[in-house]
Amino acid sequence: MAGPVNLALPLPLPEPAPGCDVCGALVKQRQEARDREDLSAATDADVEIRNHPHRTRRRR
Repeated sequence: MAGPVNLALPLPLPEPAPGCDVCGALVKQRQEARDREDLSAATDADVEIRNHPHRTRRRR
């Protein structure tokens, strides 16, 4: 037998970027998935929120 398995603590829920419509839609999808106990879909939404590019315009 191998040694013990070490698991990391789960990541906290990602925060949507303020004013981002895409993040807002993903938060809604995440909650709907949680409500129907589809944790796979909820996790997918979390990953998309974390990876969504939030770019701001630079002033020149």
